[in-house]
Amino acid sequence: MKLNQRASQLCHAVTQRASDLRAEVHCVAGASLIDLGVKARGGLEAGLALAEICLSGLGRVQLVPGDAGVWQGPAVAVSTDHPVAACLASQYAGWQVAIGKYFAMASGPMRAVAAKEELVKQLALAEAADVAVGVLETSKLPPEEVVKHLAHACGLPSVALTLVAARTASQAGTAQVVARSVETALHKLHELKFDVSRIESGWGLAPLPPPAADDLAGIGRTNDAILYGGRVTLWVRGDDESLQEIGPKIPSCSSSDHGEPFAEIFRRAGHDFYKIDPLLFSPAAITLCNVDSGRSFTFGRVMPEIIERSFRG
Repeated sequence: MKLNQRASQLCHAVTQRASDLRAEVHCVAGASLIDLGVKARGGLEAGLALAEICLSGLGRVQLVPGDAGVWQGPAVAVSTDHPVAACLASQYAGWQVAIGKYFAMASGPMRAVAAKEELVKQLALAEAADVAVGVLETSKLPPEEVVKHLAHACGLPSVALTLVAARTASQAGTAQVVARSVETALHKLHELKFDVSRIESGWGLAPLPPPAADDLAGIGRTNDAILYGGRVTLWVRGDDESLQEIGPKIPSCSSSDHGEPFAEIFRRAGHDFYKIDPLLFSPAAITLCNVDSGRSFTFGRVMPEIIERSFRG
């Protein structure tokens, strides 16, 4: 679906609006580096643009009125008619970049070009492209060494690479993470061995947290937004029985780690994501609409009390 070409066009549009988006554009080792929230101020519009780059332009991201029963503030809504390509081939942050003292969680369609992850191989999501676009959730802008490493991993010269970066605690970084409600549902379903090709469309909504004091606190709030405040609807084909069987396993409440703010769970795990039950990472509630049978099934529930503890902390 030419994911990287689509994302590259969106990046070009961002560079044309850099001043309006309070972004900064750099050239590092020949690559284009767009700062939307590391050193740059960024903002809400930058966050929405960043989220749509993560989706390679195959989804729409909006800031909408939130559910006052969950949080008295706006929410991030995301929709897509290409959920596997947009969310799993592109948006999923499946690439840990750790080079020397530099660390980032990488998402975006460059993952499909590099094709290093098992997820990309399992779902045959690899893409040949002459440009690559990556999104870095990081507290530092990547130095030349990191840029060259990423370009090499994609099999491309640095000049063909565009990287977009933001800190988790920045306005843009917070918005792009909270825009991952549908992605978490799809990834959870894949982990549960569900055939994600049955999913026709996806829509998700999660409350936008207040800016956090630092990235660690930002990780807590953005995760809580989805785990305890996220609602997702997926339109699916096939039989009802399989939906009824897998449905209770999808929401975050299916995890033994569920029930506390993520910051507490993360601290108990020694700030190691891999020590946390992977079944936790999914939206609070999900509705499966069978477009063949016309029946719908809802599982899980939001927990405003935890959102309140997290966002006010």
